[in-house]
Amino acid sequence: MFGDQLVPTPCKVVARRDENSDTSTLTLAAPSQWFPGFRPGQFMMVYARGVGEIPLSISGDPTHADHTVVHTVRAVGAVSRALHEASIGDIVGVRGPFGTGWDLDSAKDDLIVVAGGVGLAAVRSAVLEAQACGRFRRVVLSVGARRPSDLLYRPDLDTWSRGDLVDLELSVDVAEPDWQGHVGFVTQSLNRLVLEPGRTTVLLCGPEPMMRMSARTMIGQGVERENIRVSLERNMQCGTGVCGHCQLGELLLCRDGPVVDYRAAEPLLAVKEL
Repeated sequence: MFGDQLVPTPCKVVARRDENSDTSTLTLAAPSQWFPGFRPGQFMMVYARGVGEIPLSISGDPTHADHTVVHTVRAVGAVSRALHEASIGDIVGVRGPFGTGWDLDSAKDDLIVVAGGVGLAAVRSAVLEAQACGRFRRVVLSVGARRPSDLLYRPDLDTWSRGDLVDLELSVDVAEPDWQGHVGFVTQSLNRLVLEPGRTTVLLCGPEPMMRMSARTMIGQGVERENIRVSLERNMQCGTGVCGHCQLGELLLCRDGPVVDYRAAEPLLAVKEL
């Protein structure tokens, strides 16, 4: 645990990269502490001084433990906007890591990773770990975005598109000039995959309709629900399972999630977020 569960550790912004017009990636460092490491899929509570605190997936490389932690934040509210606008040298508060991870150790031989929009931030660390461990027979990354200019992690996407460790599929809803890729839903790319269902684990993160459609597509191709894992995000406030704001059905997502298998998630995704 990084500092106290309930008291944020002050961290300095030591690097930032603008991913697109409303999304940035921040690298944070705590001067007096060594970051304890994390499991891909976990999150931290990140505090903008004087504004508030939100949960953010850890999007850094889990194979390179040091004194920093990496988060990607999209400006959609007061806290995320303040964090998105943070400059190098600014101080933010960090608690965690919290929650469950993607658990790649128990995954099968073929890994299918599906991300929509900023959901790529929650699976990036899993893809990096899958590359580093070298135990997977196949890694497929299917990424969807509204427009090509909305795609995150362009350096990573360029590297993955040229390498032989990850099969990269990009889809956008609306094409822009010079876009030569697929236009349509990520599920269309998934329908084209040739799978061995019994040897496949699927990781899903993105808008809930996208996760539902992607999970149904994979189930239709024979993948069992227990081999489909989704990252659920609701109103997390404490990170420790105490306040109850993130309750979804029988789960407290900051404690029992955010990553759960689709046997548990399927009925819960029918509950609309307020």
